[in-house]
Amino acid sequence: MLELKQGSRAQQILDLVKGRGLVDINELARQFDVTPQTIRRGVNHLSELGLLRRVHGGVTLPVKGVNLPYEARQDQQLEGKRRIAAAVAAFIPNGASVSIGLGTTPHQVALALRSHKRLRVVTNSLRVVFALAGGDELEIAVAGGFLRPADLDVVGEAAVRCFNGFKTDFAVFGVGGIDADGMLLDFDPAEVAAREAMRLNCRQSLLVADASKFGRAAMARGGRLADMDHLFIDERPVAAFRTLLKQTRPQVHVA
Repeated sequence: MLELKQGSRAQQILDLVKGRGLVDINELARQFDVTPQTIRRGVNHLSELGLLRRVHGGVTLPVKGVNLPYEARQDQQLEGKRRIAAAVAAFIPNGASVSIGLGTTPHQVALALRSHKRLRVVTNSLRVVFALAGGDELEIAVAGGFLRPADLDVVGEAAVRCFNGFKTDFAVFGVGGIDADGMLLDFDPAEVAAREAMRLNCRQSLLVADASKFGRAAMARGGRLADMDHLFIDERPVAAFRTLLKQTRPQVHVA
């Protein structure tokens, strides 16, 4: 296995991409005080070695066929996820009805909503249930079906039927990745089906995504960024994706 020299520019670039998910070429050039052409040569070499992947205007990690385990994901971009969660909690009033999906960022939203009163929640995530349990005048409807033990969530036809049985004020959900054309991606078609059921059965859809989701690849597709009412992010994405955020929808909230 190839080992990069500790402290080298190549290792620093690799560490930055691992931490942020997607990094702009021009931003790397400014950070290392070199030309974009120099950075491109470096990331092209890392891409040839299979350590990085070039995308339009930037560089990201190689495509993986499956998502990381929950425990590995929950600490990634944690501060950004907490900022997103705080912004969502400030957006949702007391007494609202909310469907909350699976994933690490929606879980942070649930933690941020614990001080709300009279919430009515529909979810397919036991982590969301545990986060909200004991809330003031809280009502929770939990999707039935087969539990995925590693993630403590439920997907499949039963989860879709559950979300189809309610009309909530807000739906809060994450996504595996956002492609350059605005397509929303996930790692399992069953996750897409549950997310779409939430979106179609709410008054306002809230997509929560840290900056690493822009350009992240996953195989299951469903829905587009323009279908969302609101997008809560922790920072602006790289330049290649900014045109997506200049459209009428979604309304963008930078936490």
